Amino acid sequence: MSKVILRAATFVAIFFHILLAPAMAQQRGPLVLAAASMQEAMNAAADAWAARRHARPVLSFAASSALARQIRSGAPADLFVSADEDWMDDVEKAGLLQRGTRADMAGNRLVLVAPARAPLRLRIARGMPIARALGDSRLAMANPDSVPAGKYGKAALTALGVWPSVANRLALGDNVRSALTLVERGEARLGIVYATDARASKDVVVVGIFPAGSHAPIRYPIARLSASRNPEAEAFRRFLLSRSGQSIFARYGFSRP
Repeated sequence: MSKVILRAATFVAIFFHILLAPAMAQQRGPLVLAAASMQEAMNAAADAWAARRHARPVLSFAASSALARQIRSGAPADLFVSADEDWMDDVEKAGLLQRGTRADMAGNRLVLVAPARAPLRLRIARGMPIARALGDSRLAMANPDSVPAGKYGKAALTALGVWPSVANRLALGDNVRSALTLVERGEARLGIVYATDARASKDVVVVGIFPAGSHAPIRYPIARLSASRNPEAEAFRRFLLSRSGQSIFARYGFSRP
């Protein structure tokens, strides 16, 4: 008799698991791969979405270059938010985006920062004495060979005619937040980050803002990935682009694209 009861209990458990499995799957929020500079804003957006009685999206932050490589390697994600157009182009050319889902979500500015405990004055202009301002220290920035913030930074310094004076005096980070950390700790006297990164830190001060014309416009495109299977991915993408989503990004210092 006990074996019969055990078999019946097992059957019931399996039956309910089959019934509940789809519902459990739907309770998982979409997986979002987002540029490192979006941490505070995207977390706030995810919280706002969850407050609307949706499953909270799962957020993974890194340099856009690293995220694009993960996607090309088959990462099972739903949405991709890049800090520049190039890496979104890379993923799109590989045929890994859902058609018609790519859109510009936010904009940003590029700034020069210094440690809050050791501020300095330097006017950002062509030929500025940035090398002299560094003294025996280094300039922190994301890797200019691949990471968007680093690429923007190199372009700006090149346009201002000072890249050769600092090219061999860099402290490179894997992403923009790594570069920010170097300045926060005082390991670099100056650093190039986004305005939103500086705003999120109490340990750095903004020395100046790079002229918009010194680098390509900073835009954050978002798209749904072709591998996406989460039923709420598209709705969350639309929420981020909506007036409600845009107000969240504005609160954290992002501009409209």
